[in-house]
Amino acid sequence: MDYIQFVKMEKSKLSFIKPLVLFFTIGLFILSCSRLALFVLYNERLLQIDNIWKVFTLGLRIDIILMSYLSFLPCIILCLFPTRWKKLSSFVLSIYCSSLLFIIAAMELMTPEFINQYDTRPNKLFLEYLIYPREVATMLIKARPLLVIGVLLVLLLLVWLSVKLSPRLFQVGSSKWKYRLLLFPILGFFLFWGARGSLSSRRPINGSNSVFSNDQLANVIGVNSLYTVSFAAYSLKNEIDPSQMYGKMSEEESLQRVKKYMLAKENDFVSKTNPLLHTTGNDSITRPYNLVIFLQESLGAEYVGSLGGLPLTPHFDQLTEEGILFTNLYCTGTRSVRGIEAVTTGFLPSPSESVVKLPNAQDDFFTLAAFLKLRGYDTSFIYGGMSNFDNMGAFFSGNGFETILDETSFVNDGYNYKMKGTWGYSDEDLVVKANSYFKSKGDKPFFSLMFSSSNHEPFEFPEGSIALYEEPQATVHNAMKYADHAIGLFFELAKQEDYFKNTAFLIVADHNTRTYGSNLVPVDKFHIPALLITPDGKTGRYDKLCSQIDLPVTLLSLLGGVYATPMVGRDLLNLPDSIPGRAIMQYHDINAFRVEDKMIVMQPKQPALQFELIDDKHHKQIELENEFASDALAHVLLANYLYKGRKYKVN
Repeated sequence: MDYIQFVKMEKSKLSFIKPLVLFFTIGLFILSCSRLALFVLYNERLLQIDNIWKVFTLGLRIDIILMSYLSFLPCIILCLFPTRWKKLSSFVLSIYCSSLLFIIAAMELMTPEFINQYDTRPNKLFLEYLIYPREVATMLIKARPLLVIGVLLVLLLLVWLSVKLSPRLFQVGSSKWKYRLLLFPILGFFLFWGARGSLSSRRPINGSNSVFSNDQLANVIGVNSLYTVSFAAYSLKNEIDPSQMYGKMSEEESLQRVKKYMLAKENDFVSKTNPLLHTTGNDSITRPYNLVIFLQESLGAEYVGSLGGLPLTPHFDQLTEEGILFTNLYCTGTRSVRGIEAVTTGFLPSPSESVVKLPNAQDDFFTLAAFLKLRGYDTSFIYGGMSNFDNMGAFFSGNGFETILDETSFVNDGYNYKMKGTWGYSDEDLVVKANSYFKSKGDKPFFSLMFSSSNHEPFEFPEGSIALYEEPQATVHNAMKYADHAIGLFFELAKQEDYFKNTAFLIVADHNTRTYGSNLVPVDKFHIPALLITPDGKTGRYDKLCSQIDLPVTLLSLLGGVYATPMVGRDLLNLPDSIPGRAIMQYHDINAFRVEDKMIVMQPKQPALQFELIDDKHHKQIELENEFASDALAHVLLANYLYKGRKYKVN
């Protein structure tokens, strides 16, 4: 037997692994091409980063981990299934490999648009949006029809190619079973090595090993989207245990560290089972004020003229002359449910979902509505869309909101509303509805949360309602201006009614539009407006750093009386000048704890980092202060302890 014949014979023995090799290499090819395309797409930003080439080496490592995991089943089929099952094996292998390659390609196709919106690869937000396919599909079709058509055409092409090519590419060849059995442990070893990422390390390599920069985008370019979504799904079990992600600390220590940042003194705390419950308030107001929170969808400070932003909010800017403008306020998160959580419950943001969506918070959880309902207030939530979105309706109805007026209540009520869009009735319709409801309360004190929706992609609002800032109509800037128009209309209507004279109004954003930037936490994108207008006519500017969780505490102090609440925020209107400002921000799975110009950043499975903020956009990493880092960790962990133990109650 000559050498050539020997080589051919040996190749024939190994030919059965061809489908596995093709599956593995095609997957790596798709992921590498996508990473290169993303690098080109965002090169202006990425090229500013030191060692940016690491996105390719680290990315290839993560891609190999993913493909190794996905290749275990093909390896078992090729090596262990009997030859007589060849036809069945080929069918199963063809379906499995082509389906997974299609999913990999589809996820990468959707990645640029997700990055454009959230400045990161698809993650648990992607999973959340899958719950609302109708709303998301309608939004995308209206906002980006050409993009949707293009992606669908590419996906259809991929389906066609899969049907045509996969039966041939992934057909099981003939090979003696003894060769396959002998090769199985060798292939299994290499796949195990690939899936683990390393044999020398005690712990398997994972997505956190791709972190090499203080720019979040660079770090996520170094992974892939199927990996990030799969990891998000897997990590749902960690939602109830952030100590596995950020570090451990006892409940008692975390409680004491959080108390340091509150205004309450130790003898103000009145409950062992509800450990944050403390007395506060005053007796200076004899008649209780009504309270209205007008929560604004996506109104970032960069769009507000009175905060140095674009000239899109003339009505809001004019109203600042009638109230107190909070100029240095930061939201707790990047989703509406985070804003709702902060302004209605004052609860600390945690790595888990907002409490609006968590099962243990669906009843007997502290909210302003539950608190004020016990004091004789009428309580309501008024929204132009469907209240079942993001579980709002269930959370509100279980926690003190007696009346929920959503999209269904606008139908056949005798008023000729202007427009119903993708996310519900327009903001103008919302304020008309709310004003009518408030008038009907007479002398009964009321609390209401109004939530706007027009300033949300695809940015639909009634034609002719405003002088457009730009063309075409459906842009974020025009939607901002329309949201401001609705604010102006609401106060124009309210000032004509009796209830206005005895009502405190808070206009505040839930979050900004897009949250992105070259820092681990883009602090500038968390800056939001808030304006407090009260019956006593106080005006001015509050310039100290503060957080959304401070707002409900501040609001209750206006209503009069001595009371007990578990909220950790501060009464901003009575905060001594000597106490430094503080803000808490959550950006995907990164948590930031800021006190004046110092900030701790906590990432999963990574040591805490400390930064000095030159300003919101420019951060300088400095030496870590361990006590400060422990205080930051305490705020993250305490939220989990309180939630799990159901220890955040009205009384």
